[in-house]
Amino acid sequence: MRDADGRIPVEVVDAALRAAERLGKDVADVPVLEIAREAGVSRSTLLRRIGGSRQALDAAVRAAGVDPGGQRPVRERAIEAGARLIGEHGLAALTLEAVAIAARCSVPSLYVTFGGRDELLRAIFERHLPLLNVEVAITDPHADLGEIVNGIYRLLAEALTREPRVLPAMLAEALARPGEPDLRRLMQHFTPRKLAGLGGWLADEMAAGRIRTQPIPLLIQQLIAPALMHFVLRPAIEQVPGLDLPGVEETCAMFTETFLRGAAMP
Repeated sequence: MRDADGRIPVEVVDAALRAAERLGKDVADVPVLEIAREAGVSRSTLLRRIGGSRQALDAAVRAAGVDPGGQRPVRERAIEAGARLIGEHGLAALTLEAVAIAARCSVPSLYVTFGGRDELLRAIFERHLPLLNVEVAITDPHADLGEIVNGIYRLLAEALTREPRVLPAMLAEALARPGEPDLRRLMQHFTPRKLAGLGGWLADEMAAGRIRTQPIPLLIQQLIAPALMHFVLRPAIEQVPGLDLPGVEETCAMFTETFLRGAAMP
């Protein structure tokens, strides 16, 4: 029998978790007979205790903060669900409750996976920020300055135009509410990496005499800002009748040429 309040008994949930660990499987993939053996009861008794439904047992395991499995990991589903919420409704829509509903998991499982909302937001931002790919591009020893700059623009174009549009939503938030605590914490977390990666590469290029000497933050803005604004606005501009834009590859080539004219040494 279930508990008086209709919940699955705790000892049944614990038996399911032990059986899953013993077999090296997700709870959803563990046969009922194995769970019954772990609980020390017959299969029919276990089915009565869970109301005859594996869904009820899976829900009880999920409520205990463990994903029962049978679908992709909570981390992947939560990052995707959170990105969609931000892209469609803005940063304020990112609550653990809303993510849990969209990702079909429990709020406790989000705490187990991420530790809290800030860590989930960082994971979403990192997934949709082209920072890591840029760091790979600028360490290619065989690429020249123009190739690297063009590669950075192509990464920006891809990150700013794909769905869900997380970066444009966050940029809009930054313009509307520059003091937003969530954005401030993201900047404090990611800016040192950006300066160490992209800024370090630009500093090396200046030291080698390939780029004119100037403050690193201004040089980063000179590199990124024009393309950033273009690709943020591009989906809207493309809707204007009679206004033809060059393709993405041609646009990236134009931005590359403009940056090299302004920043590169002759």
